[in-house]
Amino acid sequence: MFSKTTVKYIQSLQHKKFRDLEGVFVAEGPKLVNELLEEEIFSCKAIYALEDWVHGLEKNLLKKTEGRLEIIKDFELEKISGLSKSNHVLAVFEKKIINTQPSISGKFTLVLDDIQDPGNLGTIIRIADWFGIENVICSLHTADMYNPKVVQSTMASLQRVNLIYTDVLQWLQQQPGIKKYAATLNGKDLKSFSTIKEGVIIMGNESKGISEAVMQMADEKITIPRIGNAESLNAAVATGIILYELCQ
Repeated sequence: MFSKTTVKYIQSLQHKKFRDLEGVFVAEGPKLVNELLEEEIFSCKAIYALEDWVHGLEKNLLKKTEGRLEIIKDFELEKISGLSKSNHVLAVFEKKIINTQPSISGKFTLVLDDIQDPGNLGTIIRIADWFGIENVICSLHTADMYNPKVVQSTMASLQRVNLIYTDVLQWLQQQPGIKKYAATLNGKDLKSFSTIKEGVIIMGNESKGISEAVMQMADEKITIPRIGNAESLNAAVATGIILYELCQ
């Protein structure tokens, strides 16, 4: 029988305090868990799954679950799931080692100044992965990359994008040779830029935008031209449009 201690432990991992303490995070659902197991960037600590998920695994993935897999019932999975509707499998993975000193020369790097919505952060990570952005620099008040909503939103892109949490103002000050572009509502039209091969793209908080101190570090203010009457764009949507224009 699934122990109460296990249930309590996994439920605790919905909270950042306990994820940080244990150095692990939770992933749910066949597609996400299968991909994380396949690439093995995150070390798997434990898997709790329904029998039908186990029977559907390919042999190479089934081998990777040895010694870590516990088959449980539907009602047991519901107790530990953070989803509104549990989805066949839940796995606990170790956090990965972060490269805190990446090279940003010759490429684009994202800076997130207090992106606080986990869904937005997860989508931005996925967008970064799509456009080949290797590094995302996050302010200390940006949502936790291992928040369950972030993990689910990334669809496993979390393992391919390097996220660094730091004081972004200090980090920007330490990058004197790289041009910095701040996304604003009153900047230069994105389409007016000639080919750009490297740079730091700064995205601001969902409601407050980029802080004044960080904005002062920008070399250029860039804007997605507005055609209709919407007041603003969702942060993740704006990030996707900007990367599409600049990365072509």
